Amino acid sequence: MKYLDYLQLNLDLTTVQNNGYSVIDLFAGCGGLALGFEASGFETIGYEMLKDACQSYSKNLNGKCHCTTLQIGLDLADNADVIIGGPPCQPFSVIGDQRGPDDPRDGFPIFLDAVKRYQPKVALFENVRGLLYRNRFYFEDIISKLANLKYNVEWKILNAVQYGVPQKRERLFVVAHRGEWSFPRPVNEKKSITAGEALGELAYAITPDSKFLTPSMDRYIAAYEKKSCCIRPRDLHLNAPSRTVTCRNLNGATSDMLRIRLPDGRRRRLTVREAARLQSFPDWFVFCGNEGSQFNQIGNAVPPLLSKALADSVLKCLESSEKENNEGKKQKFSRQERLNV
Repeated sequence: MKYLDYLQLNLDLTTVQNNGYSVIDLFAGCGGLALGFEASGFETIGYEMLKDACQSYSKNLNGKCHCTTLQIGLDLADNADVIIGGPPCQPFSVIGDQRGPDDPRDGFPIFLDAVKRYQPKVALFENVRGLLYRNRFYFEDIISKLANLKYNVEWKILNAVQYGVPQKRERLFVVAHRGEWSFPRPVNEKKSITAGEALGELAYAITPDSKFLTPSMDRYIAAYEKKSCCIRPRDLHLNAPSRTVTCRNLNGATSDMLRIRLPDGRRRRLTVREAARLQSFPDWFVFCGNEGSQFNQIGNAVPPLLSKALADSVLKCLESSEKENNEGKKQKFSRQERLNV
């Protein structure tokens, strides 16, 4: 099956049936995480402070995104079954100096406050694996706080490439639940989707807005690769999955930028649509704002295909809990009937 057909099959919102569960999406961005949940039949309500990202969410998804700065105690939608979110990763990334809870961008107090006040059946968050290293003490404190709220807490590093995403992207996922939980099984352990399969006809296309690396950029990159003893040039290799797509290597003119080497030897920077495909956004998903804003939205997003796999697992967890509760009620009524006889 072609990659675009695979995206349409898994992420088409026009044919999905509502499963009866609702989701609060905190730090929602443009809706990469929410898209996967909506594709599994969930209703979503997003909260995001960046206007362009909020508009992208509301433009493409069925749910509405509220443009607001999240803070402890903020009123959210009542009676949501699930709370999901991607608190800002900068406090825990190497580039962000890993200042952890000392970084004013730390969003975990807000996420934990929402879980405590609204008591969802399932809570799920995503972040960089750096949270497990220098700030491991903080990660363990987050887990402890969720456990004190009577949740079972499980976590795992997932690589998006194992879930149909044409990109090697490892991220930490934590799930708090009160039922039966299993992380989604990889869908393609033997053969990964390549960047070439994802980009298709776009890979060697030259459009009026194409941006090529300048000779000075080429010289800078050559010097960087020589100094770092880079064996394989960091161009986008179309016969393999992409490197991790980030804001920095999409939006910044750095030695690490994602670029395609054309047959004539020139190197071209990725377009917004190419970056979106590498993140598994379908072509119908339109990003709002200027190019820089769109690149940031894409780089910050959870790949929708990975999100869809997680949403399917969340749905199974909710259904198992509901079934267990119903069986418990039946047993209780049965005992009561025997007592009344």
